Amino acid sequence: MKCPMCQCEHFYVKDPEDEYNYFKFKCQAGEVEFEEAVSVEEVPDVHADTETYCIQCAWHGKFDVLK
Repeated sequence: MKCPMCQCEHFYVKDPEDEYNYFKFKCQAGEVEFEEAVSVEEVPDVHADTETYCIQCAWHGKFDVLK
């Protein structure tokens, strides 16, 4: 999965409980893979309507746009 604007493969989602905290991830074969340093219990659930941001450019939109 790549950004529709810049083709970057890395994204992030914001923590719904803390707008200044975010979680970086990439998608491999349609599966969200968060950075290794992040605990699975900490990360928010990513689904089709999750607001997703490109780590490299200004693109953001719903997660299902990346599929």
